[in-house]
Amino acid sequence: MTDTTQPKVADFWFDPLCPWAWMTSRWMLEVEKVRPVKVRWHVMSLAVLNEGRDLPEQYQQLMKEAWAPVRVCIAAAQQHGDDVLGPLYTALGTRFHNRDLGRSPEVIADALEEAGLPRELVEAGESEAYDEALRASHKEGITLVGEEVGTPVIAVDGPEGPDGPRVAFFGPVVTPAPRGEAAAQLWDGTLMVASTPGFYEIKRTRTVGPIFD
Repeated sequence: MTDTTQPKVADFWFDPLCPWAWMTSRWMLEVEKVRPVKVRWHVMSLAVLNEGRDLPEQYQQLMKEAWAPVRVCIAAAQQHGDDVLGPLYTALGTRFHNRDLGRSPEVIADALEEAGLPRELVEAGESEAYDEALRASHKEGITLVGEEVGTPVIAVDGPEGPDGPRVAFFGPVVTPAPRGEAAAQLWDGTLMVASTPGFYEIKRTRTVGPIFD
């Protein structure tokens, strides 16, 4: 029997480089306030996802820059526990997206310091020492939804509870991040359609970019 008194855990895989994942993550923090949900953060990697793909030159450069932030996140989690990922993601995302400060080592080090972590962890961004763990975390998330999508990936227990199959999906892609009851309604609706057997996709052309608060 499922314990309905405990919050539903929502596993959230993110790459801090992605502005759309950032929007979804801010929505999930709002969902925590209005529904019995607890977000558990994990790292996935757009650089890993796009390995071997024929990409435009500009996007190839972006993927090179994508390695450092996720390596730093994995290193931080390994050395200081998974609970640091939420605060670190917030510190990184605020700098990358809301403040548009770029992704230099100095910016990443400042984010580490804000999250209460040693600035020296920034050195992990240039090391392959954590890549095995990074790839494992990425695989755990992307395997749930398939490689035709990107970040974020969200997974929750299905109607049968922890002993049954999980409900996992990419997205939702939304801007600006809904607040209050609007956030709750989007969560309820997303779970409803994602839990429907055989349901795969709702989509329409984006007409605006991410709207950061």
